[in-house]
Amino acid sequence: MSKMTTRLLGTAAAFGLAAMTVTAADAQDRIRWQVPMAFPSTLAGLADAMPWMADQMRAVTDGQIDLRVAEPGTVIPPLAVFEAVGDGNLDAAYSWMGYELGTLPSAALFGATPFGLESTEYLAWLYFHGGRELMAEAYEPFNIHMIPCGSISPEGAGWYRFELQDVSDLQGLNFRAAGLGGEIMTELGMSVTVIAGGEIYQALETGRIDAAEFSLPSSDKQLGFHQVADYYYLPGWHQPGTNQALYVNMDSWNSLSPQTQALFEMSCMAANAYAIAKAEAMQGETLAFFEEAGVNIRTYSDEFIAAFREAHHTVMERRSANDELFARIYNSMMEFQALNRPWKEQGYLPRDWQTRIGE
Repeated sequence: MSKMTTRLLGTAAAFGLAAMTVTAADAQDRIRWQVPMAFPSTLAGLADAMPWMADQMRAVTDGQIDLRVAEPGTVIPPLAVFEAVGDGNLDAAYSWMGYELGTLPSAALFGATPFGLESTEYLAWLYFHGGRELMAEAYEPFNIHMIPCGSISPEGAGWYRFELQDVSDLQGLNFRAAGLGGEIMTELGMSVTVIAGGEIYQALETGRIDAAEFSLPSSDKQLGFHQVADYYYLPGWHQPGTNQALYVNMDSWNSLSPQTQALFEMSCMAANAYAIAKAEAMQGETLAFFEEAGVNIRTYSDEFIAAFREAHHTVMERRSANDELFARIYNSMMEFQALNRPWKEQGYLPRDWQTRIGE
């Protein structure tokens, strides 16, 4: 091969590489979206999956995709992201799906289902047993593309200003709760109100409410609830798994290239792994902190769990009878839970196996 031919081939290869680079760059959408949060990004384990995901997107695209996370209330009220995204006033936002209960009842099932799927089961159902398709069906009429983007461990069941003696103590309690869990508590005679996480401390301190649930023990610790309520109850029957999502306006989503859409989906799948790992990493040390701080940690008795469960059946039957989509989503979840139950009961060591064998 002559030197001239070698030079020509080298030049052609260089031009080809440059063309490939330009094509790849051109295929990558340039995005500058503000992404309001429904809760502070500083709440580790609950809300930091979204900032982490945004950082990864910036890193892998060399800044071409810049999702600028905004704290609650700096752009819109924290509980208004659903309407803002659907109306096109925002390209995207990050929130917990249970807040849409009043407008889209079935959305609360995706956010958390009382006595329902734990976080890993939820992801299994979502991606491999038809859940994602049902989610798309639920949100499409509201002009929103939903991307699951942060599934975490169970919540605490609630902070109380006094100890519960029996189920009758629940009657008339002023309790802060959200989603289907709050509706079940209402069924038991509790007076339930939904207020933003940042307002709970003062409401407990002043006696405006008697008790409250919000999120993971670690998030509750950051918000200081242990300073204004002496009793902390577990387990979080109302939210055995809590699930956040990235809400994307459908028109904004459809304007993206398939490459960029795939990158969003992949990054949020990674955020799910990040969120559950981060949440699980923090709760043991948080409970130890509460004990050292003098918090009275209590486990709901079987009597309480049975009462919550009975009210749960009443609420779910009523909701299912009045909402065909709600019924289909709930039944799909419960069918998968039943299918997976033998594996959960026999494939895993009991959670108290060390206590059982005396370790």
